[in-house]
Amino acid sequence: MEQDFVGTKRWIRQATPYEIYMEEQNLPIHRGAVGFYDIRELTLGSWKRMSAQGAFIELNGCGGLQGMYVIEVPGAGAITAEKHMYEEIFYVLEGRGTTEIWSGDDANKKQTFEWQAGSLFSPPLNTWHRIVNATSSPALLLGVTNAPPIFHMYRSQDALFNNPYQFKDRYDGSGDYFKAHTDLGKDPRHGRARNYGNIIPDADRVELPLDGQRGVGHRTFFWSLSGNSYQGFIAQYAAGRYSRCHAHEAGPVLLCLGGKGYTITWPGEAGTTPWADGKGELVQRHDYKTGGIVSAAPGDAGWFHGHFGASREPLRVLAFLGGYPRRVRGIPGVDWRGLNLDIKEGGNTIEYRDEDPHIRKMFEEQLAKEGADFNMPDEAYL
Repeated sequence: MEQDFVGTKRWIRQATPYEIYMEEQNLPIHRGAVGFYDIRELTLGSWKRMSAQGAFIELNGCGGLQGMYVIEVPGAGAITAEKHMYEEIFYVLEGRGTTEIWSGDDANKKQTFEWQAGSLFSPPLNTWHRIVNATSSPALLLGVTNAPPIFHMYRSQDALFNNPYQFKDRYDGSGDYFKAHTDLGKDPRHGRARNYGNIIPDADRVELPLDGQRGVGHRTFFWSLSGNSYQGFIAQYAAGRYSRCHAHEAGPVLLCLGGKGYTITWPGEAGTTPWADGKGELVQRHDYKTGGIVSAAPGDAGWFHGHFGASREPLRVLAFLGGYPRRVRGIPGVDWRGLNLDIKEGGNTIEYRDEDPHIRKMFEEQLAKEGADFNMPDEAYL
C-alpha cells in the first residue's frame, strides 16, 4: 500500500528558548497548576546568576506568554544588577528596600527609589536595575515579565541581556520619574480609571474608585508602568460579594493582595450554566489567600471564570494582563464590544440573573464556613 502522508501525526513538543533559560538557572520550577494557595510558601533554590534565592512559576493557561518568578533578596544584601530587552514588573511580597536605576554604562548617574511590602514598580525597558534590601531580614518579590515571547523572537541571550540601545522615550532620568501619582486619569479606550504613574507605593491599600463593570460595588484602576506595553489592574470586591463570570483569552494572572477567596473556571463549550446542564465536572476551582496566585483562564481562549471574596474582609487582587502581542481584530476607529458587555448583547459576561444557580449556592456555603455574610443585593439578580 502506498503511503499517502509524510511525517508523524504525533510528536514531542520541544522546549522553548525561555524554558531552556529556566532550566539553565537550575532553580525549582513550580508548574502544572491552575494556581498556588500562597506563593510565599514555594520552595526556593540558589540563583547564582542573581546572587539570590528564587524559583520560577509556570501556571496552566499562560501559554508561554508570561514569565513569573519569586526572588528572595538576602538580608542587608542586593541582587546582581542587570538589564534586558523584555518588560518586567515587580510586586513586593515581603520586606523593604530600594531600587537603583541607570541607563547606559554610567553607574554614577543612578536614580534610586524606595519600596515596601505592597509596592508595585517596573524598571524601564533595558535600563540597568539593582534591588537592594534595606533590612536584616530577607525580602521577597514577585517578578512578572513578557520574557517568553521575547526570548523566542531573539533566540539569543546575548542580544537580550547585552543590548546597548537606550529607550529614551521610555526613560528620561527625570527626578520625578518614580514619584507616585495620586490623581487618576481615564483610559482612552474605555474611559475607566487608570493610574499613569511609574510606581504604586502601596497596591494593598491604595484607594480604588468605584467601577462596577465586573460586579456590584466593584472598584478598580488600570496601570501600565514605565512606558510598558505590559498592563494590569488592581481590583477590589466588598466582603460577601463576587464578580460576574466572564470569558476572555488565556494568559492573565491574579495575585491576591487582601482577604481570601477562590476562582472558578470552565471551558466555553460547557455553556453558561455548566452544573444545570450536567457538566459541572468540567468546572475547576482554585482557592487562595493573601499571597495566592491563580491563572484566570487556564484553558484555551474562551474559558469562563469568576472571582469570589469568601471572607469577612474585602477581596483585593492584582491582575497581570500581559505585554505580549495580541491578535488584532477589526479595524482602527471601529466600535469594539468590551468583555464586560452582557453575553446576550454580543459581549463575554454572564449577568448575575443568568448565571448557574449553583454559583450562588456554592458561594453562600463557603461564606458560612468562614463566618461571613452574603452581601449581594437582591436587585443584582433581577
